[in-house]
Amino acid sequence: MPRTTPRIPSTSGSASPAASGESADSVESGASGESSASGESSTSIEPVESVGSFAPADGAFGPVAIVTDSTAYLPEDAVARHRITVVPLTVVLAGRPFLDGTEEAARRLAQALNQRQPVTTSRPSPAEFAAAYRQLAEGGARGIVSLHLSSEISGTHDAALLAAREAPVPVRVVDSGMVAMALGFSVLAAAETAEAGGSLDEAVAAAAKRADSTYAFFYVDTLEHLRRGGRIGTARALLGSALAVKPLLELADGRIELREKVRTASRAIARLEELAAERAGAGPVDVAVHHLAAEERAAQLAERLRQRLPGLAGRLHVSEVGAVLGAHTGPGLLGAVVSPR
Repeated sequence: MPRTTPRIPSTSGSASPAASGESADSVESGASGESSASGESSTSIEPVESVGSFAPADGAFGPVAIVTDSTAYLPEDAVARHRITVVPLTVVLAGRPFLDGTEEAARRLAQALNQRQPVTTSRPSPAEFAAAYRQLAEGGARGIVSLHLSSEISGTHDAALLAAREAPVPVRVVDSGMVAMALGFSVLAAAETAEAGGSLDEAVAAAAKRADSTYAFFYVDTLEHLRRGGRIGTARALLGSALAVKPLLELADGRIELREKVRTASRAIARLEELAAERAGAGPVDVAVHHLAAEERAAQLAERLRQRLPGLAGRLHVSEVGAVLGAHTGPGLLGAVVSPR
């Protein structure tokens, strides 16, 4: 799989034009019109009452603080243990906004997809990142590493970059080129380095190194949700539908790419296991299994990987993805993230 070198711009670098708006990500479910992944959502939404960052309650942080967004889907205990600040994206269901990562958002998304209601997603605003950076600086942080999902599929990185320009302490904004725990493992690498006394540059380097060696593979029942959101080409989506094949996807160069087409769901899932095992090898490795409304499949895949991977380093994380990623994949998603140490 082509690897992505994470992009680490300086805080004074220029952001893309998409960074000037509040909302840059959209997908329609069951809507008659198409919506652009790079343009602003045309849906009129009510303001979210609170979109504050999740952060340790006592307000005290180490010299190097770590920020990420909700699409990392980190375990709650890891967020608390490593004192990671999480800035949530938003999913908009029938005009009502819900914060990514909440149980209500996941429940409402399932209802919306089943009823083919309009679904859009929205990145955090630069103001939300600015508030998070300010809170960290006031809590004692002297530098911040802000790691986010691929800029190829969201404007979140650009919003963080704009906020970093006005932050009271140095902020290094990293485009991981990843999503879900493929991003999460990089966040944990940066947090562990900072906790060990590493500098801002050392934490950034640890995150970049981890991202560059991490692989993410996904199975989806249909490419239609990705096509509607502009996350995969129309021609490829239509090809998959016409042949009634089950698609296997991968993250490559920061984009969601069609890797293979398999005839049945069972064969696709077996192939997903093979790809994960091949990339894991025999050395120390961390693994995550993600799903959306496919808990039994995820548990079975996780158990098979436990049995097959001799170098499993103890972190095999199984979780359901949040509403933002789920809006673009639809139910039935099964993913495997492999991150050699």
